[in-house]
Amino acid sequence: MHPNRNFHWTDREAMLAFVAETAFAHLFVPSPEGPLVAHAPVIVTSDGDLRFHLSSANPLSRYLDGSVALASLAGPDAYVSPDWYGSADQVPTWNYITVEARGLVRTLPASDLVALLDDLSAMHEARLAPKPPWTRAKMQPGLFEGMLKAITGFEMKVESLRGTRKLGQNKKQQETASAAAGLEAAGRADMARLMRSPGD
Repeated sequence: MHPNRNFHWTDREAMLAFVAETAFAHLFVPSPEGPLVAHAPVIVTSDGDLRFHLSSANPLSRYLDGSVALASLAGPDAYVSPDWYGSADQVPTWNYITVEARGLVRTLPASDLVALLDDLSAMHEARLAPKPPWTRAKMQPGLFEGMLKAITGFEMKVESLRGTRKLGQNKKQQETASAAAGLEAAGRADMARLMRSPGD
């Protein structure tokens, strides 16, 4: 989390919604081999915990069960030129949105792994509407069950969430508006919109 309190994000429900929408995490865990990271799609459970799966051959899979891990999810980010502020003595910076989830991880039983995969594909297939959703019913009998042997499912019991929304809140209103216009002109309307409404 950024040390400047102007950028701290503390709304738990909003952060969980961001995690659900972003849906892709960098997962970090300490190990005897040193720090390890893996990358995985995640879903948020009704209890506000995270579920994900990894290849069983991924080195991280050996150390996750019973470990406290960190999941980092990044949203939009953009370079901000000091020229865009319209004020003297500015410096380049980077605006961004991130959430970190920390918690104890356990291995999921096989039955929960199947539900996780079904939920994950259903969530992302729904985003592709009006395309008819893909389901595993389209696969050859037995193929899905065979592929399950190559992956391991996990659940993180989220103990803490930390968020950063670094969107120019430390600048004067006119400076932020001017920088947002510069970003929009540079093709970053997404970041410009966020800077204009940093609390949304």
